[in-house]
Amino acid sequence: MLSRIAESLFWIGRYNERAEDTARILDVHFHLLLEDPWVDEMAACEGLLQIMGVPRPDGELDARRVSELVAFDMTNPSSIVGSLSAARENARGAREAISSEMWETLNATYNDLPNQVAAASALGPHNFFRYVKERAAVMAGLADATLSRDDGWRFFVLGRSLERVDMTCRLLSARFGEGAGSPGWVTLLRSCSAHEAYLRTYRRAVDASLVAEFLLLDRLFPRSVYFALALAERCLVELAPTMGRAGVDDEARRVLGRVRTDLEYMRVGELLRDLPAHLEALEQACGEASTAIAGRYFRQAAPVGWTA
Repeated sequence: MLSRIAESLFWIGRYNERAEDTARILDVHFHLLLEDPWVDEMAACEGLLQIMGVPRPDGELDARRVSELVAFDMTNPSSIVGSLSAARENARGAREAISSEMWETLNATYNDLPNQVAAASALGPHNFFRYVKERAAVMAGLADATLSRDDGWRFFVLGRSLERVDMTCRLLSARFGEGAGSPGWVTLLRSCSAHEAYLRTYRRAVDASLVAEFLLLDRLFPRSVYFALALAERCLVELAPTMGRAGVDDEARRVLGRVRTDLEYMRVGELLRDLPAHLEALEQACGEASTAIAGRYFRQAAPVGWTA
């Protein structure tokens, strides 16, 4: 497979997941402001921008301005509109590696974005977030149904899994400051499409520590951090199944395997005692793994030039 095609598939998976999870995070944020009228809106918006890695702009902050920055800003590749546009551009360069249904879905979503943004400005952002989540789910379902399980599929799933780990950690960080009995934890589970799965697993009321345990450690729920890490690691193993005599020589696999092993054998109490530090470490590991994958599979040496 050409490195250009592999990189495009990797970033299609990442950008599609980023758009969906950013919509989920913003949905959590706006539900928080609606549920609790005593919340300091400016402080909540500043915390959200910090979690999303967006520089704070000058002037007053409110929910509408945050949505303009994180949802509708075309120049920001981490915004919802920017991510969907970048996914579509990557798909244009990899048309031969994806199915026609995937391309049509991405292209139709991109072409409908101006109408959806205008409707969100007039009627509120909730319907826009729901639209993004539905279109991203359609895209993920088409990838599952129409792509062969070859290296192209592995790069797509690898990008999606890394982005899912990072964004699930950001979702937990966005909610961690709330009290243990806060109804916001129910909103968080619903934003992850995990509320029913949580209730079937624990058969009890929503508890903050159990929510963190479920979204971080559950081995069966596909949006949990552990599940996504294990899937990303399996993709790397299948892409390069050989190992060096002195251990794993794939830097991305080594980084992901280490944090996955730490999660697997860590006690829940130890995890919850310093949850923000663990979430930050997971986000950092995802960044290091992405850099290592790019260095090994995507970035090529400069072409050799003729000399006299």
